[in-house]
Amino acid sequence: MVDRVNRPTTVWSRPERGARGPAPERSRYEITGAALALADAEGLAAVSMRALAQRLGTGPASLYRYVGSRDELLDLMADAVAGELDLSAAPTGDWLGDLVALALQSKAAHARHPWLADLNDRRGEVLGPHAIDYLDHALAILEPAPGTSRQKLEAIGLLGGLATLFARRETSAAADGTPGPGPGADGPPAQAAHLAAVAAEGRHPHLLAALTTAGPPPPAGPAERDALFERLLRRLLPAMLVG
Repeated sequence: MVDRVNRPTTVWSRPERGARGPAPERSRYEITGAALALADAEGLAAVSMRALAQRLGTGPASLYRYVGSRDELLDLMADAVAGELDLSAAPTGDWLGDLVALALQSKAAHARHPWLADLNDRRGEVLGPHAIDYLDHALAILEPAPGTSRQKLEAIGLLGGLATLFARRETSAAADGTPGPGPGADGPPAQAAHLAAVAAEGRHPHLLAALTTAGPPPPAGPAERDALFERLLRRLLPAMLVG
């Protein structure tokens, strides 16, 4: 049974407006949307109550009627992005395929909001209703999969971590103008050429053998990055859910 007495207070556990006083001029939805737009345009560091108030044409103090702190605002932002994921499709029974499709959605959301990777590095953030819906949906997908509940929760955590990692690398690569594939030895052309030159010197025989066997790096466009992301998940997830 859930311990409701010790349930922590969150921005979602408080009513959006009090029972008394004038009708609110704004809503948390409007404030969160403005914060998302600010972060998309200028990055997470630019999101402050003062900057947000300026964007909304109001004073910072007025925002605290709706959001208690910047941390609460960041929680609202993270949950709003989780709400962008389409969870309407019922699980098909192909738990691995369904989970990979969900992971690709998550990676795409990170690509739309590059600051989300920085937000995911925060400690102690509270899962909001959309994020909890996502977690429950992922667990529904994994219901026919082998493994314990703990293993399934860890697999979902890995899925989110890989989505964050790939999106961060792709965002960085786009900013640098480099191809930027996912993690691994197949980096941008200059990196691949450097590794080949070092391996050819003969002091790293295992690297030389691996590069020789692997052949030239594959293309590094969006489709190839998604394919690499999917391959990694299809290899890692079954290994985590061993029954």
